Amino acid sequence: MTGSESDGGGGSAAAAAPPGADGLNARVIGLAAAGAVGGFLFGFDSSVVNGAVDAIQTEFGLSAGLTGFAVASALLGCAVGSELAGRLADRFGRIPVMVIGAILFLVSSIGSGLAVGVVDLIVWRLIGGVGIGIASVVAPAYIAEISPRLVRGRLASLQQLAIVFGIFAALLSDALFANAAGGADQPFWLGLEAWRWMFIACVVPSLVYGGLALTLPESPRFLVKVGKEADARRILGRIAPHEVDRAIRDIHDSVQQDAFAKRKGALRGPVFGLQRIVWIGILLSVFQQFVGINVIFYYSTTLWKAVGFDESNSLLISVITSVTNIVVTFVAIALVDRVGRRPLLLIGSAGMTVSLATMALAFGNSVTVDGEVSLPGAWAPIALVAANLFVVFFGFSWGPLVWVLLGEIFPNRFRARALGLAAAAQWLANFLVTVTFPALSDFSLLFTYGMYATFAALSFVFVFWKVPETNGMALEESETLFARKGSAKAAVRG
Repeated sequence: MTGSESDGGGGSAAAAAPPGADGLNARVIGLAAAGAVGGFLFGFDSSVVNGAVDAIQTEFGLSAGLTGFAVASALLGCAVGSELAGRLADRFGRIPVMVIGAILFLVSSIGSGLAVGVVDLIVWRLIGGVGIGIASVVAPAYIAEISPRLVRGRLASLQQLAIVFGIFAALLSDALFANAAGGADQPFWLGLEAWRWMFIACVVPSLVYGGLALTLPESPRFLVKVGKEADARRILGRIAPHEVDRAIRDIHDSVQQDAFAKRKGALRGPVFGLQRIVWIGILLSVFQQFVGINVIFYYSTTLWKAVGFDESNSLLISVITSVTNIVVTFVAIALVDRVGRRPLLLIGSAGMTVSLATMALAFGNSVTVDGEVSLPGAWAPIALVAANLFVVFFGFSWGPLVWVLLGEIFPNRFRARALGLAAAAQWLANFLVTVTFPALSDFSLLFTYGMYATFAALSFVFVFWKVPETNGMALEESETLFARKGSAKAAVRG
């Protein structure tokens, strides 16, 4: 979209648009929600291991380091899947790649549940990770490409909402299986231990995701790219009838730029071989993980057991934390297109810094009683409150908004590929945090959470100086803003 076509920015365009022109109708919401179901699988599959960690460690006699690798192994597959997804989506379309992801989820859930040793468990988790990586790229790209610009933030946030619902469903099913069997390591249906059914349960959402993907229309941007403009117009006419001609012009322009970029090297740039905007996306992804959020969702049950709660109560606390995450994600959806991306990120960074520092202080006062870690006096409830406040601040800021930004800051000519790189960086960062936590927690929880607090503080500095506001802009305008202004002060003036 050019400057003359944008009517001077998001606000004036909204004022001039006829009723319903913002595109927030049932059809658009339905398409975005269906596309976001991949996020549900993403959240479910990545968090279902939470309730199974201790049982797996006991079943296979694993050390802390090998336990961490078994838990984190899926994340290596995620990095591979996210890198492949961009290339596959650009070649075959968004919908076929969604179906591939669903199949990988299905196979992995059955294989993990029937694993006979840690090696094949890791292999099945790697396969599931490839599916998660695919979903992490294709879903936000698809939602961004079918969403009218004035509501793109809210619709893109559905990806994170689906993720947190997936996390909740995984932790709830873990608790139900463990409590019904009398423990995660106890036999349940068909003589299989409860922890195995925790993995097998992912079969249901896998089938739902694959079925829904087959009902979705292809991305209009991909259709124009492969010469199916009539199909693209028909889809745009249903989801954004007031912007069809302008959207088609924008897509044609970006497709022409794409052809030129392929000759010149779209992602190549002056900053360590990549475009500056790609590095911004990569750093957003890395900071999202280096604050340690997935320690809460992968290890919280083990963590709360370590400080005095039994397995049942630890699972319950984990479920309550995931519910908190869901609630604050709704807050993000309500605010993202009103307040903007940048202010929410800054508030989230500040809140995470304080809450993580409080957790570090609490665990720094832990004591060892009969070989078990314990938090004395008021420190246990302080740690519990701080952990949930950390989830609150993450949940309405860095959780959903990084996905929103990754879906909109990259231009169409290399969006899928750049999203793949950023998502791969996110999964590698997630892997580093996840695989190192057991060893770091044995060394010092004070140091571990202090390190996460430091990264949260650095994320504030990064957003303040390097991330401009993209609220209300067309997808192709975002790149221009990042290239032209490139600083937070400039973004405020814009």
